[in-house]
Amino acid sequence: MLHYQTHRPTALSDNAPWLVLLHGRGADEEDLLALADFFPDHLVVAPRAPYAAQLWNYGPGFAWYQHLGGATPHPVHFEHSQQELHDLLETLPALLGFRPGPLFLGGFSQGGTMSLGYALRNPGKVHTVIDLSGFLPEHPSIRVTSETVADTCFYWAHGIYDAVVPHLLAERGRAQLLAANACLTAPDLPIDHAVSLDEITDIQALLDLCQHPPH
Repeated sequence: MLHYQTHRPTALSDNAPWLVLLHGRGADEEDLLALADFFPDHLVVAPRAPYAAQLWNYGPGFAWYQHLGGATPHPVHFEHSQQELHDLLETLPALLGFRPGPLFLGGFSQGGTMSLGYALRNPGKVHTVIDLSGFLPEHPSIRVTSETVADTCFYWAHGIYDAVVPHLLAERGRAQLLAANACLTAPDLPIDHAVSLDEITDIQALLDLCQHPPH
């Protein structure tokens, strides 16, 4: 099973939203776990990708897959990482001893791509996808249809100056989601390949809206 770290609030309520954050290539679980300070009242889980990033010269940390270019992850690596992620998400409630509420699954770069892929492969499992500078993966298991997007909201933020995952990939992926009538929020930000405070503020608002929906 994937290694992971958690931030657990003092009082963890059953059926409360929980946040799973997936790091990008070359990083590790501590990278996004650092964001837990912005979500002190929520359970935050940060898994570690299964592959050593140095296999593909991605740095000292870990990676979810080898990137083959464009919007294409290595199909075998992607499938393996998706299965590992699925096993972790299915097991965590029992391991951590809580009754899960809505799942917010997201991440940065490769982590965002993995989150999009997981939600589309497992319709209805994810309440909200948080894609920060990822892309919509081209993989045989991924289908973007009205059925696969129906019960999930998608938050896809992307930097217009991103040179690692070009903004054009965001435009193409978002267009596919919209064509399937997905619930999509898609802010474009004046940043490069990075996580911004504006994105964190948006995530806080999404979590709050989930807990306190308008009447």
